[in-house]
Amino acid sequence: MRRLATAALRWHNAAMQRVPAPDHWSVSIVEQGHEREPVVVIDNFAPDPQRWIDDAAFLSFAPIGPHYPGIRAEVPPPMLADLLAPLDPLIAEVFGEPATEVLDAYYSLVTTPPHALAPIQRLPHFDGVERERLALLHFLARDERSGTAFYRHRSTGFETVDAGRLATYRAALDADLRREGLPGPDYIAGDTAIFEEIAVHQGRFNRAILYRSNTLHCARLPADLALSADPAAGRLTVNTFLTA
Repeated sequence: MRRLATAALRWHNAAMQRVPAPDHWSVSIVEQGHEREPVVVIDNFAPDPQRWIDDAAFLSFAPIGPHYPGIRAEVPPPMLADLLAPLDPLIAEVFGEPATEVLDAYYSLVTTPPHALAPIQRLPHFDGVERERLALLHFLARDERSGTAFYRHRSTGFETVDAGRLATYRAALDADLRREGLPGPDYIAGDTAIFEEIAVHQGRFNRAILYRSNTLHCARLPADLALSADPAAGRLTVNTFLTA
């Protein structure tokens, strides 16, 4: 992780007493950017990560929606129950939400080559405008060079987009794109004329990151990353969306 507004914050003793976590977890929290949005980083997230890769190998993947640059398969609910249960007290502590439920959960594989990206896939995005909506991203690729980056929109200064900011953000982004033109056919990596990269969280194997879905973010991919449709070889993640 780099370019964070504050250093990683380890749970202090009082918080640890209130928020029990599995022994195999290594938890840190960062507050990033000017808006100091928290991102929870959990290493050693799943006790048996290979089980998830093996499960994904038996599923049928397909494109789901226009935004994700690849293919997805729904995660069977029984796979999630035990893994997500310890998150509730952590979410209450960090995000102030008393309880959560699963909205969607997908195995995801990035498979779209840069030249085939739609314009919307070349820009940072947000998953929803609700502050109570959270994203949990679990990295399961053995190639650890990719990750997730977070951004600030230069002309508005926004790092998050809620319902009150949505119209302003859309109008400003439209003006930016008319002035600067659409980004080239490539995955965004680093600063651009329209967006400033404020943090990068590397996709360590069996790492999970938890953040509000209305943050501006995008996958951070090296140019030579294998865009394989094989769960054992490609950039496999589990994307779970939660809400209070």
